[in-house]
Amino acid sequence: MKRRLKKMGKVIAKNIVARKSGFLYYVDGKGNVCEAKMARGGKKKKKAAKKKATKKKPAKKKKKR
Repeated sequence: MKRRLKKMGKVIAKNIVARKSGFLYYVDGKGNVCEAKMARGGKKKKKAAKKKATKKKPAKKKKKR
C-alpha cells in the first residue's frame, strides 16, 4: 500500500516581496500576494506570590448579663 504525499505548494518566484520576520506570505485565490501575522502561543503568566498565612486571634466572648 503506497501513500501519495500531497505537496502543500510550490515556489512561483523568489525575492519579489521584502519579507518581514513574524509574518506569513501566501498567494490568495485571486493571485495576490498576501501577508498575515503568524500566530504564536499565549504568553506564560507569572505565578502569583503565595500569601503567608496569618494567625487569627480568637473572637472575644460576650459577657452574659
